[in-house]
Amino acid sequence: MDLKDIKAIIDLMRKNAVSEFELERQEFKIRLKRGVNGGQNVVYDDTATTVSATQASQALPASGSAASRGSEPASASIEVKSPMIGTLYRSPSPESNPYVDIGTEVSPDTVVCIIEAMKVMNEIKAEVRGVVTQVLIDNAKPVEFGQPLFRLRPL
Repeated sequence: MDLKDIKAIIDLMRKNAVSEFELERQEFKIRLKRGVNGGQNVVYDDTATTVSATQASQALPASGSAASRGSEPASASIEVKSPMIGTLYRSPSPESNPYVDIGTEVSPDTVVCIIEAMKVMNEIKAEVRGVVTQVLIDNAKPVEFGQPLFRLRPL
């Protein structure tokens, strides 16, 4: 990612009143966060090896919830994380089957769920190729930015 791309993201953040943006690829991570006075803080990490305490605690399964489904250890998996705050729905309508379940093979363009934010339904795609090993959030539950939603075994 070059400086031109980062400036374009910052402009989009200003125009759409977005306070935080994070992009993580295999060996690249960038996090933009607007300060109280509208300024941006930029964190750039091209090694993608740092994990904050918050991210580590979110990766641990909670007993008795959807997080405990599946048996794949977190270290051998890829997490699909929420790109926004909202309400997660696992299917397009209450009568429909979920987009994905444990064992479903996904590609980068596979829709895994939708997140409703401000009455807008946003399709969330896997963005990687793999097999779903864990469903970490129940249907119709609120999610936070960066919260793990699914774990995938890479293919």
